[in-house]
Amino acid sequence: MIRTGVIGYGLGGMAFHAPLIDAVPELELAAIATSRADAVHARYPGMTVCGAEALIADPSIALVAISTPNDSHFPLAKAALEAGKHVVIDKPFVNSVADGEALERLAAERGLVLAAFHNRRWDGDYLTVEKLLASGRLGEVMLAELRWDRFRPEVTTAWRDVPDVGSGMLADLGPHLIDQALMLFGVPEALTADIAVQRVGARTDDYFDITLFYGARRVILSASRLIAARRPRFALHGTKAGFVKYGLDPQEPMMKAGGSANDPAFGVEDAANYGVLTVGDEVDGNRETIPTERGDYRRFYSGIGRAIADGTAPPVSAADAVLGLRIMEFARESSVEGRRVMVS
Repeated sequence: MIRTGVIGYGLGGMAFHAPLIDAVPELELAAIATSRADAVHARYPGMTVCGAEALIADPSIALVAISTPNDSHFPLAKAALEAGKHVVIDKPFVNSVADGEALERLAAERGLVLAAFHNRRWDGDYLTVEKLLASGRLGEVMLAELRWDRFRPEVTTAWRDVPDVGSGMLADLGPHLIDQALMLFGVPEALTADIAVQRVGARTDDYFDITLFYGARRVILSASRLIAARRPRFALHGTKAGFVKYGLDPQEPMMKAGGSANDPAFGVEDAANYGVLTVGDEVDGNRETIPTERGDYRRFYSGIGRAIADGTAPPVSAADAVLGLRIMEFARESSVEGRRVMVS
């Protein structure tokens, strides 16, 4: 087992990294760096709790997972790599392409695994869409919409709402939506983007709409904090059929509630939220309910364990994360300048 330390015990560390590491046989959750020792010991009695520097300096720790405020990702990851540790960084990885490339080079020079925690590749709805595309039942998809909406009209003091590098909705949800689009459809030829601040009193972006261009195909990525009436999470429209799916993957609320990723019900979606495949138009076509694949975030950390032990490719490479950051930078450029940007 690979001894692993988690830096940060906010939502990411508490609901994702620590319990997932603890759930897979390849890894051992050995230490958590946080000021919230009581919260850690309530769930992991006897767990070593320390500062980030002490965790990185611990010679017994081989893997470090970083789930801290976005502006600390780069310096913590750099320090961990320089100390000879393999590293996982929560999204948005780092705050610039330049920083991402610097970490990528450092990891390669040291022969270390460096990965981004793009866990949404293992959402049940995403896996269902991936399977449908591979089956050919949709035909050629000409329009795909990936949306992630919330109704959060109040402006808070959380990092997303505080003006700083790495704050705002694009940095929060953009990495997941962009990564899913890149995995499903590849690198686009061009994009346009509209990034806005819509809530009263808001000082960071709380809305974005990005259109990716693939020849005649359009892929739309959108998120907002002012959507009370939900829109489909996935809507794919092809030359043979269309697929529409509402609702979010159930793993996050299960883990927030303290559930175990090894529970047989973990990642299993309620049948009421299954998506619908429509062949033909909605009036005369055939409609078929498509059961959602079981989501399983454990697959990310099992893959990290294998990458360290066997030298296989990590489940999400640093290069994948840097490509997503580049798309985000192009999106900001497009929104500011009001033009289509070629993706190079």
